[in-house]
Amino acid sequence: MDGDFYASLPVYGNFAEAARADNYRPLPDGWSIGFSDVVGSTKAVAEGAYKAVNMVGAGVIAAVANALGRRPFPFVFGGDGATFAVSASDSAAAAKALAAMASFAEAEFKLELRAAMAPVAEIRAAGRDVRVARYAASEHCVYAMFMGGGVSWIEERAKRGQYALPPAPAGARPDLSGLSCRWGLAPAKNGLVLSVIVAPRDDDPRFPRLIEEIVRMAAESEGAERPVSFERLCLAKARQAIGLEAHALRASGASSFAARLKAAANYLLVLMFHKCKLKVGGFDLAAYAVDVAANADFRKFDDGLRMTLDCSLGFADALEAKLTAADDYANWGLFRQKAAQITCFVPSVTDRAHVHFVDGAAGGYTMAASAMKARRLLKAKAA
Repeated sequence: MDGDFYASLPVYGNFAEAARADNYRPLPDGWSIGFSDVVGSTKAVAEGAYKAVNMVGAGVIAAVANALGRRPFPFVFGGDGATFAVSASDSAAAAKALAAMASFAEAEFKLELRAAMAPVAEIRAAGRDVRVARYAASEHCVYAMFMGGGVSWIEERAKRGQYALPPAPAGARPDLSGLSCRWGLAPAKNGLVLSVIVAPRDDDPRFPRLIEEIVRMAAESEGAERPVSFERLCLAKARQAIGLEAHALRASGASSFAARLKAAANYLLVLMFHKCKLKVGGFDLAAYAVDVAANADFRKFDDGLRMTLDCSLGFADALEAKLTAADDYANWGLFRQKAAQITCFVPSVTDRAHVHFVDGAAGGYTMAASAMKARRLLKAKAA
């Protein structure tokens, strides 16, 4: 059954193995790829809406996950959007949820969310592929990673207006249950938080080796580590956290007042657990926070490497030098900032498989992608 395909894939506990091309399996032809990103996200980030941009990107995953009854499916968070794959039997429900999220993002966050879906068979007919692997960020949390050029292919087409989903019916709302943004910024421990995007150019055979070297470089360096840890986790400022969660709660149909009241109650409850070190039933905030750090998706692969690292200036400079040397066969962008942030999808606090989406706190992947685009344009002009 094509719906069982993803669950049947092996799970790799070592990121270097999960990023290796021969460990990926092709998606069945009957599947579809969904793509979304915030239009004008660079401008929104510059105006201080980086938390809202991340909330919308994570909201896509929450909306589709809830629409599918929270059955496992492959997805990747991209900062200002998300990419996912669904079987033929789940395609209609996923498209409906994605269209509803696009409508809701504009109504609630004043952000335009581009939404598109394309059949895997059409992507293959165009000469690209979509292969997937599963990576265990922790013993409880597994993420998908994509390879084959198909994700990049649909992104390019979607930005030209192709495969766009029709607008959702008036009043359509996504189910955003479990989406929250209560954690605050995680300040850099080693000097800076570095957002990294490295993508192949023209299927150059040198690219896989470059990725292996970067992954090894990050793993072996004392000046680079995960940007979110138990020690650096703290609650977000009340006004911002409550405001963002209230937006998500309004998707359920709650009034602005009721949504804000519930969001405030949720925040105060977490604050009480945090300050008083409380344990109730199966919930222990300290243990939960350890899982938050362990489950965070600070490194991933979706037709290119994405990482958010807490690193030293020396490591950032060395990585930039390595990437500059690979300019003739790789597209890349870096962005340096002082902290990281996370957006959470927690359907149940007692289920340790909750997922947490990491980005830089000053634009992260959005700004790294912008830097990559600027470099590509510069090289095109020089040519």
